[in-house]
Amino acid sequence: MDRLMSMVVVGVVAAVMVQSGAAQTVYVVGDSLNWTVPLNDTQAYSSWASNKNFTVGDILTFNFPTNQHNVLQVSNDSYNSCNSANPIGNTITTGPANITLSFSGENYYICTVGTHCQLGQKLAITVSATAGTTTATPPPPPPPPNSSSSVPVFDSFFLTVFCVVAMAFFL
Repeated sequence: MDRLMSMVVVGVVAAVMVQSGAAQTVYVVGDSLNWTVPLNDTQAYSSWASNKNFTVGDILTFNFPTNQHNVLQVSNDSYNSCNSANPIGNTITTGPANITLSFSGENYYICTVGTHCQLGQKLAITVSATAGTTTATPPPPPPPPNSSSSVPVFDSFFLTVFCVVAMAFFL
């Protein structure tokens, strides 16, 4: 009976860990466009973000070649003017760059190389504190449908499976 109770407790803990791990999502910024100067479309990243629900803890992956692009988090004013004078954090110059969304509200990112930002290499997103509470600003028309590059992060799932197997072995 003790062994059965132990397995039930382990199962409940595993379920909780899987639930919390699955809530985190990795978004590849721009999907197949990656993080580059969009050709003839200054709204490419706005269109990409328009159907996403970003949550604190999610990860943005900016895929770009090192020394060709960078990514910098900025304020709304700096985003609108493509100005990097008052950054939030440091410029990330090595690609790909992974940024964990650490606070809710508006988040703005630009490329500071040459005129890349003015040509549309910038991203504005709304991040909610918890899943399902995003209140997005009116988006531009959505892009044509494509496969999403967001991938649930299951690191905790594999850790949970390992722990359950290990505990079952030792119980």
